[in-house]
Amino acid sequence: MLRWARAWRLPHRSLGPSSPSFSRVPVAPSSSQGDTEPRPVPLAYRLLDGEATRPPLVFLHGLFGCKTNFNSIAKALAQQTGRRVLTVDARNHGDSPHSPDMSYEAMSQDLQDLLPQLGLVPCVLIGHSMGGRTAMLLALQRPELVERLIAVDISPVESSSSLNFPNYVAAMRAIDIPDEASLSSARKLADEKLSCVIQSISMRQFLLTNLVEVDGCFRWRVNLDALAQHLDKILNFPPRPETYSGPALFLLGGNSQFVLPSHHPEIRRLFPRAQMQTVPNASHWVHSDCPQDFMAAVRDFLA
Repeated sequence: MLRWARAWRLPHRSLGPSSPSFSRVPVAPSSSQGDTEPRPVPLAYRLLDGEATRPPLVFLHGLFGCKTNFNSIAKALAQQTGRRVLTVDARNHGDSPHSPDMSYEAMSQDLQDLLPQLGLVPCVLIGHSMGGRTAMLLALQRPELVERLIAVDISPVESSSSLNFPNYVAAMRAIDIPDEASLSSARKLADEKLSCVIQSISMRQFLLTNLVEVDGCFRWRVNLDALAQHLDKILNFPPRPETYSGPALFLLGGNSQFVLPSHHPEIRRLFPRAQMQTVPNASHWVHSDCPQDFMAAVRDFLA
């Protein structure tokens, strides 16, 4: 029988323990100018138990997402593989603290801090979009922590398909919802406002999962100010001289344009053992569109 082991946020150095409630968004201190590396924040996570002798699976969500994006897949893969499975909220997303720092270096540092604390190294890193780039950077920086890597519909090269994201952030920031509104009416109002910029109903529904009620007021769980300030960093990949020599799978959506053939040389430079696999009829959200094909690809790569 599977057992959920839940630890919303670890008490972390000078940061005190915090509540799993949405009632307040924890704010992490920013790194001081004298720091040589970003200060990690205590990430919210969910861990499914499994065999401790096998590398666990660690899922990293994309921009505007959260750990619950992988709930059903995490449970299924834990059952199918017998491994421990971790889903994590990135900083400024989900239940994790808000921080003014929002770079791949910072997100990698968060995981370098968390994974050894949980005894989950080396692990299989599975990252979608922004989470895929975080996974790539962690593999390059600390290859001993990563047994193998799966990057889902993302590359270490900027893609023109991500150019709409600044518009999404701007549209979300511009929404003003009356405090007396109900959650359903608040989401309806926000959906109407977003529809002026975002034609895709599924994309609007995805963004609206971030709208929550706190003490009678509505707010976005994602830290839009930090995302807006650092979006250029998120939509690109920091240049790296290292390579990751472990097994790597780049799992692409057949209907997506996020990873182009022109990106392949840079992928193979950084990840010389990279395999490319396309899931037909899948968009950028491969795991959501084709969960069975996604899980089959993960299982095959683990074999």
